Amino acid sequence: MTYWIRLGAICFGLLIVSLIGWAVFLPASHPMLERAGLLAPMRAVGLPIPEASNGAGGGGPPFGRGGEIQVVAQEVANADADSRLVAIGTARPLRGVTLTSEVAGTLENVAVSSGDWVEAGSLIAELTVEAQQLALARAELALRDAQARVDRVAQLRDSGSATQVQIDEAELALNRATLDLRDAEFELRRRQITAPISGWIGLIALEPGNQVTTSTELARLDDRSKLLIDFDVPERFVGLVGVGDALQANPLSRPGEMLQGQVRATDARVDQGNRSLRIQGEIENEDDRLRPGMAFRVSVELPGEPLPLVDPLAIQWDRDGAFVWALDDESKAQRVRVEIVQRRDDAVLVRADLQAGRIVVIEGVQNLRPGAEVSPREIVPAPQGEIVEDATIQASGSAEQSETSPDI
Repeated sequence: MTYWIRLGAICFGLLIVSLIGWAVFLPASHPMLERAGLLAPMRAVGLPIPEASNGAGGGGPPFGRGGEIQVVAQEVANADADSRLVAIGTARPLRGVTLTSEVAGTLENVAVSSGDWVEAGSLIAELTVEAQQLALARAELALRDAQARVDRVAQLRDSGSATQVQIDEAELALNRATLDLRDAEFELRRRQITAPISGWIGLIALEPGNQVTTSTELARLDDRSKLLIDFDVPERFVGLVGVGDALQANPLSRPGEMLQGQVRATDARVDQGNRSLRIQGEIENEDDRLRPGMAFRVSVELPGEPLPLVDPLAIQWDRDGAFVWALDDESKAQRVRVEIVQRRDDAVLVRADLQAGRIVVIEGVQNLRPGAEVSPREIVPAPQGEIVEDATIQASGSAEQSETSPDI
């Protein structure tokens, strides 16, 4: 039993010595020891442990003239954060009406066929009008009789045989007959269904002989020379999207087709129920290949925020998050915290206290510590990253869509 206790004590002592040697002679081990909660106690007992450095690797750092650390560095550039607002919207015609009858009756004639183009004012259908034609004939007869009476009274007035009362009664009867004629003509016109706008007739389901009421839908008439696309965006985009902004619309049924359009209107208020703003876009449909009701993926370019642009190799990580090693005016290394905003092909846009032209380290970071003197053996050109396709903001749509960077 004593043997095993002695052996355990020896192993424990060797472990402690190894950890101390690891911490003192290998600064790259500091992040791991710090995560294990061992680094602070070691420093508390007075061990000569240098400040932790980032990165992996061992051995002593390479030095240049006068003990300066040799690194490869790069200048920071500025670029605008490109972002797109992406939403799913539904198309509707530029103008569209549902054709119904103003009165109930029997459908006598349908003057158009499904799918026809009609001009505004064209006859679409008409109801039976026998009763209204009879009423019109009676009104015309009554008008002629009233006009003849007025003429007779006028002759009597010239001879002094008609009183003023007779004259007034005759003129009143004439006015009443005129109104009755206009009413008969109006009732006749109400049995005729005409096109209020120019457009394409939809499917007609009714046939002559069908009974119709004021709520019976005869057909739909759509002007689809342009399509309007309604889509919703979260309220944080209020003020970022305005009338006249360019947009791109991609029919979900045709993934490879991209159409150009513009924002036509924005709603006057935010919906309090879902905290979203309704946007209306407009696209051309001169070749009439698209139809109202189709679903579109709409994207709108948003104004970019100028941000520092750095090489991905410059981004380092520790328990507090991302940072870069930047050089100050005395060529000493300083940790600068960064927030990654957008990734590009060969660069990363970050939000940080970095000005254009400042030097950041991209190679040799494992040998750095705050305040270390640095001698760049090479300074590579500033990055010129191109935007990648997934730098979008999903505003609304299906459950599979989610918000990605940048976050505005």
